[in-house]
Amino acid sequence: MRPATTGAEPVAVRAALAAALREASYEVLPLRGAEDRVLGSVPREVPLTVTTTEARGLEPTLDLAVRLTAAGYRAAPHLAARMFRDAAHLHDVLRRLREARVDGVFVIGGDGPAPAGPFPDALSLLEALDHEGGPFGSVGIGGYPEGHGRIEEALIERALVAKAPHATHVVTQLCFDAAATVRWARRIREDGVALPVRVGVPGPVARTKLVRIAAGLGLGQSARFLAKQQNLVGRFLLPGGYRPDRLVRRLAPTLAQPDGVLAGLHVYTFNELASTEAWRQRWLARLAEAA
Repeated sequence: MRPATTGAEPVAVRAALAAALREASYEVLPLRGAEDRVLGSVPREVPLTVTTTEARGLEPTLDLAVRLTAAGYRAAPHLAARMFRDAAHLHDVLRRLREARVDGVFVIGGDGPAPAGPFPDALSLLEALDHEGGPFGSVGIGGYPEGHGRIEEALIERALVAKAPHATHVVTQLCFDAAATVRWARRIREDGVALPVRVGVPGPVARTKLVRIAAGLGLGQSARFLAKQQNLVGRFLLPGGYRPDRLVRRLAPTLAQPDGVLAGLHVYTFNELASTEAWRQRWLARLAEAA
């Protein structure tokens, strides 16, 4: 299916959208077959992040990020603060990543019911990374345009302001409301968070995929995942699944604005890497035709 674009968008908007798609990053789940899917479908210039699942722990995430880096990708593992047992554990992980030439990480608090060690949230882990000498050129943190299911919105916003000096960019959680994402990005800019914001958008996913993802994550994490992604679940149940074309088009005018309030796109692939890359290439071809 061709993207729903007619060439009617202003030239600057088409150019900005093409740039955002060319420079888009992909998120990968460390599940069985993920490495082969990446190698088979994703160009090496596409930056990757590798999520961490509570059921599997840090090891599969680190292992996949290291292997993908060795294969020529820029692969940033999610580091979940609540999974680190102690400072020595963190030091060992950082040494492993440095030795593998991994130059980026994405720091999250993690959804575990209790921290395994001294890092209860993303800020404490970011501060520990600074103490270790800031070993990464790229440090991402999460943003929540529609809030968080279990954390008060004001607390999330204060945490983002506190984390920003330790990071290089923000990646938003899934949000299907382009206007809400833009309002949120402008609000955090007013709060003093000047980091580039990459908008998290879902790739084209078949409706059966959610069930397979939930099975791979494990029962407890699956329940939390589903609770946080209610809008996504509803869209997956539509005939033919969900396509992100309309959302991307609605974000395009803000991507084109010179104030840089939105800096790019981060695609949650749910490991549907072949269809995600085909979707991206169709968009790029269509935009090139309209140029």
